[in-house]
Amino acid sequence: MTSSQPDLSTHVIPLGTPLSALQAQEAFAGLSAREKRYCHYLARAAWEGAPICLLQTSPESVPVFLLLREVFSRQTPASLRAAVQESVTEDEFRSLLLYTAGVFTNMGNYKGFGDTKIIPGIPKDKMEVVLQASVLFREDSDLLSRLWGACSSPMYSLLPRERQLGLGDEGITTYYSGNCMRADAELVQSFLKEKGLEAYNTRVFKTVVEGGKAAKYELRFASAATESESLGPEDDVAPLLGDHTHNSTHIVVTRGDYAPLMEKIARNLEQAKLYVANEEEAAMLESYIRSFRSGSLAQHKQGSRHWIRNKGPIVETYMGFIESYRDPFGVRGEFEGFVAVVNKAMSSKFQQLVQSAENLLTQLPWPREFEKDQFLRPDFTSLDIVAFAGSGVPAGINIPNYDEIRQNEGFKNVSLGNVLQAAYQDKRVSFLSPEDQELFVTLRGPAFEVQVGLHELLGHGSGKLFRIDETGTFNFDSTSVKNPVTGEKITSWYRPGETYDTRFSSLASTYEECRAECVGLYLCLNRDVLKVFGHLGPGAEDILYVNWLNMVRAGVLGLEFYTPHTKKWGQAHMQARHVILRLLLERGGGLVGVKKVTGSDGRPDILVTLDRSLIDTRGKAVIQEFLLKLQVTFALL
Repeated sequence: MTSSQPDLSTHVIPLGTPLSALQAQEAFAGLSAREKRYCHYLARAAWEGAPICLLQTSPESVPVFLLLREVFSRQTPASLRAAVQESVTEDEFRSLLLYTAGVFTNMGNYKGFGDTKIIPGIPKDKMEVVLQASVLFREDSDLLSRLWGACSSPMYSLLPRERQLGLGDEGITTYYSGNCMRADAELVQSFLKEKGLEAYNTRVFKTVVEGGKAAKYELRFASAATESESLGPEDDVAPLLGDHTHNSTHIVVTRGDYAPLMEKIARNLEQAKLYVANEEEAAMLESYIRSFRSGSLAQHKQGSRHWIRNKGPIVETYMGFIESYRDPFGVRGEFEGFVAVVNKAMSSKFQQLVQSAENLLTQLPWPREFEKDQFLRPDFTSLDIVAFAGSGVPAGINIPNYDEIRQNEGFKNVSLGNVLQAAYQDKRVSFLSPEDQELFVTLRGPAFEVQVGLHELLGHGSGKLFRIDETGTFNFDSTSVKNPVTGEKITSWYRPGETYDTRFSSLASTYEECRAECVGLYLCLNRDVLKVFGHLGPGAEDILYVNWLNMVRAGVLGLEFYTPHTKKWGQAHMQARHVILRLLLERGGGLVGVKKVTGSDGRPDILVTLDRSLIDTRGKAVIQEFLLKLQVTFALL
């Protein structure tokens, strides 16, 4: 398929795609009246912020979302289907429903997991037939006309640049204006570094001035406030506002991005604050409110500190500009807000894992000097999601992402139980033998639960970044510590103002996910870990096998997230899993096999195999060596 001829199967959601609902009724019903109100206002805050994701995705995401919301909020799918029974086929209408679900799930018309554009499977002329038969057309044809006029062309367009998220000529992004290239992102990043700032809650807009001879950049902070006047002593953004010169370039700092939405978030958090369970929750929300109103990232960090200290809450929440997966430059965060209720039974298992963490960390294949000076035992809970505003719902989370907090003050891990349950309702499994398929379908849920626990707690939670501070003091013994890969003296480290994201840039998320996935594979070979999750004897061996099998199969599936003509990966986790597959293929000595076969339908297929007898020997050795190299680069780059 050439760059001028898009593969529609990449962009149209298949008709057989299952729909899964997250079950949260039981969890919510178990709350007290006060806890339910706290949960309600937090969920309102998260959903008031959800449209920010649309604004962070593509220029047409907002009118696409509004059009679909207006159509289906005024009548049921069954009612609309009946209205077009004679003119639209069943497959065409189902394609419309799947597209709608895709836009709502991803909060935009690009996949949250994969970054490729999704377009309707129903032809454009048939879409118009459906819209003209809708209640929206009868009740407000002018609104329908405006929304359809704004999005009808870009909704279906698959020009090469529009097929995936990216920077400059490589794709679409609204974290930057359309005329920004990587060099522009690098210039603004150097300005942020000079000012000691991070980019999580900012966007960049470039204007060409002086007849095309120069550029002016606007660095815009997300905030409810739009004015430059200080909002109080905690408002550290106000002094930055205005004009700056950096490397002979004009940069103006403003705030007020998403201002109406940021104010709605803050107001709902004020309501939630009336129902907090303790002082830490109150302080957390107060810091978030100040952050969302002023644009202060320092205030969001302070709220994150209170969040870490709030151990074992019944209702858990976190929100802000969190993950940088979808920024092509890898430093700007997508808005995310979740509210969840603790699953006490599963959380007890994770707490047992936390109790074993210090011992497990010593088993990782790097010297003690490359581990944090002290393991700050995190809260690790299993949660049932009640609300998750973002471009997709993960199976597990390790936050906050702020380097200085994670390294010195701690973090929290959460496993999202009802997400895991929903994810494994689909019984379709590709690329495996009949014997492996049967075992895989039965055990992939419990096996992935083990992987998520290890990935989040000891993958993202392990490892030290070597630093020098403003006074010239190192956080390691620079005279004695040596690079365990080369045996040579340490010659590189992180300098003041540098973070993991700024050093690794667009590779940061993939690299960190690869490290965390390898930690999960490596430590699941410890049978005591499997005991924590209740797996013993032959059953434990099956769990271990399915966990490794899941990883190598995911490495093949990862190719769905690679765009050949741009040579770019659209999803950090899947790129990481493909790297692991390639590693095990090349170094595993027959551990893993991937070969072309003829399927039962007579068409070409792929068979993935994994030799159980080599996992504990060759497999362990390969991952051990790779993990050491990953950690050394992570610590020293």
